[in-house]
Amino acid sequence: MTAPLVASALPLPLMRRGKVREVYEVDTDTLLLVASDRVSAFDVVLGEPVPHKGAVLTQLSAFWFERLASVISSHFLSADADEIVARVPGLADHRPALTGRAMLVRRTTPVPFECVVRGYLSGSAWAEYQKARPLPAGLVESARLDPPIFSPATKAEVGHDENVTVAHVAQALGRRQADQLQQASLALYDAGRQHAARRGIIIADTKFEFGTTPDGRLLVIDEILTPDSSRFWPADRYQPGRGQPSFDKQPLRDYLAGLKQQGKWDGNAPPPSLPPEVVQATSERYLKAYELITGKGLEIG
Repeated sequence: MTAPLVASALPLPLMRRGKVREVYEVDTDTLLLVASDRVSAFDVVLGEPVPHKGAVLTQLSAFWFERLASVISSHFLSADADEIVARVPGLADHRPALTGRAMLVRRTTPVPFECVVRGYLSGSAWAEYQKARPLPAGLVESARLDPPIFSPATKAEVGHDENVTVAHVAQALGRRQADQLQQASLALYDAGRQHAARRGIIIADTKFEFGTTPDGRLLVIDEILTPDSSRFWPADRYQPGRGQPSFDKQPLRDYLAGLKQQGKWDGNAPPPSLPPEVVQATSERYLKAYELITGKGLEIG
């Protein structure tokens, strides 16, 4: 079994080390994204890596980018290690860090908002609903939302993202781009959840990121419809009125939420340690999500 990758170190200019990914500059038009096995929850990076997580994020994103290209174009170029090495020969000796977890992408100017779509009332949306009830009264936890709700948020490399209104996005970016973001997000979610439903998975919610090209085109970037950016529920076990079993990092979220409720963690860095069984359960769910959605096994370097 390949050891988890906590951080990559490639002979390319490192542009950014995010919560999960390293972003390298290949040239003026192209970037290389390498997904580590680091994991974040409640916007905090945890100390323990989750085996195979980075490979799931990369390969599942590649699957979706190709499948949903007719909905909106993406920054995706290739996730094939041979193609990457052919393009960047200096990486030939670093194939283990590339196989299954690296992606060549077009360079864009990122839009400074996360585009969240909620199809079910769960997570922070359920917590907010219980306090403020801005939606129709009488909804229960995990209730289906028809139509799905577009809920943008600010991006935060450090600290917590903050929900904002569509009007706030329009004021910052202009009405035209705000409308583009909303329409693209809802269309991607709808197409993605239709495919997932045929595979026995409910995509309860998700978040998209977008970037613009020099000629002004909007592309979906980063990752898409993965267990890191989405809540995946088994359709055959769905039951409104309670929390749902999941194929994402819910075991990890649940463990940390329990510590917060007990007053053992305040939700900020440094994070608590994760028990091995929580790490293993999370890894197993990532792998299961990939296999169910794509219908094939994961390529593991």
